[in-house]
Amino acid sequence: MTYVIVGAGPAGVAAAETLAKTAKGSEIILVGGEPEPPYSRMAIPYVLTGSVGEDGTYLRKTENWYEDRNIRYIHGRAESLSTGDSALRLARGEEMKFEKLLISTGARPIKPPVPGLDLEGVHHCWTLEDVRNIKGLTGEGKDVILIGAGFIGSIILEALLESGSNLTVVEAEDRMVPRMMNQVAGNMIKAWCEKKGVTVLTSTRVAGVAQADGGRLEVDLGGNKKTVDLVVVAAGVKPNADFLEGSGIEVEDGILVDNHLKTSADNVYAAGDCAKGPDYSGGWSVHAIQPTAVEHGRIAALNMAGQVTPYKGSLQMNVLDTAGLISTSVGLFDGVEGGEEAEDLNEQRFKYIRLTFKGDYMIGALTLGRTDQVGVLRGLIHTPVSLGPWKQKLMADPAKFVEAYIDRTQVI
Repeated sequence: MTYVIVGAGPAGVAAAETLAKTAKGSEIILVGGEPEPPYSRMAIPYVLTGSVGEDGTYLRKTENWYEDRNIRYIHGRAESLSTGDSALRLARGEEMKFEKLLISTGARPIKPPVPGLDLEGVHHCWTLEDVRNIKGLTGEGKDVILIGAGFIGSIILEALLESGSNLTVVEAEDRMVPRMMNQVAGNMIKAWCEKKGVTVLTSTRVAGVAQADGGRLEVDLGGNKKTVDLVVVAAGVKPNADFLEGSGIEVEDGILVDNHLKTSADNVYAAGDCAKGPDYSGGWSVHAIQPTAVEHGRIAALNMAGQVTPYKGSLQMNVLDTAGLISTSVGLFDGVEGGEEAEDLNEQRFKYIRLTFKGDYMIGALTLGRTDQVGVLRGLIHTPVSLGPWKQKLMADPAKFVEAYIDRTQVI
């Protein structure tokens, strides 16, 4: 059996490792789009700060790890897929035949339609090559604008702040981390960053970037202009699925997969940030987080190898460190129609808990300023656990969720 995995991020590596264990004697080919060994993008900001070297991002650090498991790792980018003759074509012209294919091509950063974003000195912070380009443009006395204060942008924010740069963050939405935080929490994160010396401009768009004197850049912030040394773009991502055009594989805002991670083609599977799969609430979502990618890859590989393994659905869960302030969002933190919610807020201490409920069950949570017991919230939401009398206790005091978990899981 020949298995081809296109995309060498966490999902692809987890799948290759699983196939090496469960489909012994098969040919396993892992195709990565970058010249480096497979690595974790989540570790890239730590390379920017110098706290880890580039090799610290590698997903498997043992020498000859892939070769020792009979996994052939090659460099190449997918250009097209023919499901009719089970062939993947790479940009360099090579055609790869397969019996089973996993698409784990991840996502790529979005470049907004803003004039000047192709100028020298404007970069994403998405690849190791990006970090190499950025490093010389940050540091004490350097002026930097970060476009975007979402999840990825906020991780990059911490690295840029740690570099000693004079940092301005520009976010088009009315709060920071808008897809992960509600208005209260997003504004608290903004206030925290401002206390750390970051200028945060929400409800603001970059109108254009132009070359300035001395090799610097002039950024137009809707009439106000700022001259900087570096512009970092973190305005969101989109799945790498363009090469599937004409393949017949169904794609929406991600590659549609069933509860076995199989696409609309019988011998093609998808996993990770490019896949739109089942979520715990009964819908289908793209959950672009590394734990989901790893689980996708493992389960897809088991199904590819003939070990039928249903995927129960991912839980949207994010944990973010923004300049030292920890925030989490789990499940349906915005709540649902007809549901209830409870909050505990201390703005001065940057402490916040919001719980959402549907009937007798907790379905979502937000926390700010708490680093403990996040797993307990996940357990209450994902299991799920009938709260019984604890529902009203939590409505009165959301901070008692640990006691609720201990009591209700003992009942179960």
